[in-house]
Amino acid sequence: MADQTYLHWPFFEDRHRALAAEVAEFSAGLNVDHGETDAACRALVAQLGEAGLLAHTASRDGSFDVRSLCVCRETLARHDGLADFAFAMQGLGTGAITLFGSDMQRSRWLPKTRTGKAIAAFALTEPQSGSDVANSTMTARRDGDDFILNGEKTWISNGGIADVYTLFCRTGEAPGAKGLSAFVVTPDLPGFEVVERIETIAPHPLATLRFTDCRIPAASMIGAPGEGFRIAMSVLDIFRPSVAAAALGFARRALDAALDQVTTREVQGAPLAELQMVQGHIADMAVDIDASALLVYRAAWARDNGAARVTREAAMAKLFATEQAQRVIDKAVQLFGGDGVRSGTVVETLYREIRALRIYEGASDVQKIIIARQTLAAKRGMK
Repeated sequence: MADQTYLHWPFFEDRHRALAAEVAEFSAGLNVDHGETDAACRALVAQLGEAGLLAHTASRDGSFDVRSLCVCRETLARHDGLADFAFAMQGLGTGAITLFGSDMQRSRWLPKTRTGKAIAAFALTEPQSGSDVANSTMTARRDGDDFILNGEKTWISNGGIADVYTLFCRTGEAPGAKGLSAFVVTPDLPGFEVVERIETIAPHPLATLRFTDCRIPAASMIGAPGEGFRIAMSVLDIFRPSVAAAALGFARRALDAALDQVTTREVQGAPLAELQMVQGHIADMAVDIDASALLVYRAAWARDNGAARVTREAAMAKLFATEQAQRVIDKAVQLFGGDGVRSGTVVETLYREIRALRIYEGASDVQKIIIARQTLAAKRGMK
């Protein structure tokens, strides 16, 4: 059982502790068939919706409780990475609608995604831009009461199985970041095509999407023209700490597995845990996990309490927790020896699952740029 004492830190309220217990009970009953990823994700979304947990991915009034998002993701990730993914994408995929959508957009989609009746996706990345969102080239050209979409998106989670996509395109109000807008699109539109399904070391639904003269109503725009970059960054400020929380869940599971291993496996007649070098590894893992948790829940608490600055805190949490989780899991693999690389074992699975978290929603290098720029800007503002 993973350490739960952190739930009594001052970041949390009784409702967060109750939620952690609820998600843990739900997760303990999961029996996920990972053989067919699309089917598994559809089933998980339905189960999460039926259990009422997806209500935490989007509010009716356009607000988020980021601590609840993080508690859910940490707990789900500790049990099953695909369950965490299924939960997270329902929130990320509709985050722009929740924060900036019209009453019509919210009323049409949020009741469905919050109950698991529709699957959501967030379509931001392009083949040539990656984390450089301002360099996006996919276009949305105004044509009367419509927009016409042309271009590609890639590495889109839930691509190919989603019922609704939040899409970011260049509408050209200004160069760079100020010329992007956000839209709601559905996969049944003429000109919408899934051109590639992408396989990764930790499988989940991923695809490349192509739009060819795809016509959508102007009412599909989320927010105002040219606000797409601001909308995307606002969503990421909320969900980056939750990525860090998922990494934290993976790390806690790895430490639990490592503790079981070193206290039961004997070397020369004594448990591994009696070796000082092994104790050093365990100490490093415990410190990395607690430090990560402090950054994760500081960022979530700051966002929930209306802090003036959250981007830097979210980036710090995402950077540190994902990097340290990689270290924790690597140590766990080492402590398992040969069994650590045996396909299908807990630590081998975690080793594959953690790697992507250091890339998506802004790679670690991008988080460093964000942190440095905001730190320098704060210094300049003090002069």
